[in-house]
Amino acid sequence: MIISGKELSVKLKDEMKAQVATFPDKYGRVPHLVVILVGEDPGSVSYVTGKAKASEYVGIRNTTIRKPDTISEAELLSLIGELNADDSVDGILVQLPLPKHISEDNVIAAIAKEKDVDGFHPLNVAALWQKQDCVLPCTPKGIIKMLKVAGVEIKGKRAVVIGRSNIVGLPVSKLLLDENATVTIAHSRTVDLPSVTRNAEILVVAIGRPKFVTADMVAEGAVVIDVGVNRDPETGKLCGDVDFAAIEPKASVITPVPGGVGPMTITCLMENTIECFLRKHSIM
Repeated sequence: MIISGKELSVKLKDEMKAQVATFPDKYGRVPHLVVILVGEDPGSVSYVTGKAKASEYVGIRNTTIRKPDTISEAELLSLIGELNADDSVDGILVQLPLPKHISEDNVIAAIAKEKDVDGFHPLNVAALWQKQDCVLPCTPKGIIKMLKVAGVEIKGKRAVVIGRSNIVGLPVSKLLLDENATVTIAHSRTVDLPSVTRNAEILVVAIGRPKFVTADMVAEGAVVIDVGVNRDPETGKLCGDVDFAAIEPKASVITPVPGGVGPMTITCLMENTIECFLRKHSIM
């Protein structure tokens, strides 16, 4: 089974669109998401454009603030402070990566926890690990939704996550643990990595290396979730962290690149924005 993130995203966005349509009568307005884009990185511009289109479709107000890559960290933090204080703003997202002279950790920590729609704020991360109410990171949240919709049984399964970032690897490991899977966290330099991955019934790969996972690294019938978005060095086309063509015949479930996890990340961002809006109105 190939899991189409596009198809699931359409279904979920239609549900959110119907929900948001009721908000003006109930609350006097719709949720408002502000996205800050620093510089003109093509990948970042594409992501921000996709977020704006999704917001428009769902009915969420979207404001994109573009700043040159010469902006100072102090100026960016000041802008975030203004948005934190603006009661009409429900969600704030700063598109990563940022220029090297700006600390991403400082920027993430500057966003008010209650407006952190990415789920990256240290207090949201801490709440996730302590099983407290929090905003879940978009990509890990989308992965769990995809697994459940595909009918994948997570409880009791052996899961391996290749990648240990705070954006995907660590939070998706925690969410799999919360679903009662047994989780092993690995990375690209794990000694004898194939012997680890071949034991996985659920394999999540998020390292940003094109076609890193080959067919000999995957067990027959495994569920393979590919989070990577790369350029194939041979063809120049988009590809994932796994060799899709070689692994698809072995996997029971697999996500493609593009069209797999990516669309769900943006959809979960819309969902998080609505959640932040409703929390402000004490509905959640």
